[in-house]
Formats: sequence, C-alpha cells, structure tokens
Amino acid sequence: MNHLGDANLRTWTLRFMALLAADTQEQLAWLGERELETESVVEEVELLCRISEELAERGAFEPKNLRDLQAIGRHLGEIDAACRAGLWANALATDPAWDEIRPLARQFLLTTLGYWRQPLPRPVRPHTGDH
Repeated sequence: MNHLGDANLRTWTLRFMALLAADTQEQLAWLGERELETESVVEEVELLCRISEELAERGAFEPKNLRDLQAIGRHLGEIDAACRAGLWANALATDPAWDEIRPLARQFLLTTLGYWRQPLPRPVRPHTGDH
C-alpha cells in the first residue's frame, strides 16, 4: 500500500463488510432511526467491489480476498431495481439477496482478518443543516 487513499479505502471496505456480515438484528439496531436507502448501500458496496482488484494490485488486499468481494458484487448486480427502492431496513427483512450476501461478507472478513465478527462502523449522524 503506497497511497494513503488505499489505506482509507481498505478500512472503508472492511467496515462496510463488517456491517454486511452482521446478523440482521444487529444491522437493524445499527440503522436505528436512520433512513438509509437500499440503492445507496448497493451503490457503495458495488463501488468497493469494483475497486478491490486495483487495491489488490497495489497491496491493499491479497488476491485471494477478491473472490468473495467479486461474488458480493455479482449478487448486488442481480438485485433488481424494484428491490433497490426504499429503505435498507425494509430490504433486510424482505429481500433474500441480503441473506446470500451475509455469508460472503463473513468469508471475506475471515479470509482477510482471520475472524469475521468485527465491530460495526460508527454510524454517521444525519446532517441536519443546523450549523
């Protein structure tokens, strides 16, 4: 890893994978009152999966880690537009794609870090515009 940006992208990928790997109840608790759109989650993870190959070429990930990220990217690509609409909390409860992605994220973390259970990222506070 020769770029500070690579280290940040690696950290962001690991944090997002920890969130995807968590049990549904943990994900819902993490979401709390946040109204996170499914489309935003899908786009963010698809982006991380797309750039993972380049990150591996630069040493941020091992090539063996790519298989799980690529599988996650393929599953996300199969989620149709209707299932991408709405809140992620609702999708977690109704769309089986997230149940298929969860073990892939766990395997990625297991391969990358040796243990899939990781602390969930600190939630970002919603912007209120009251500055």
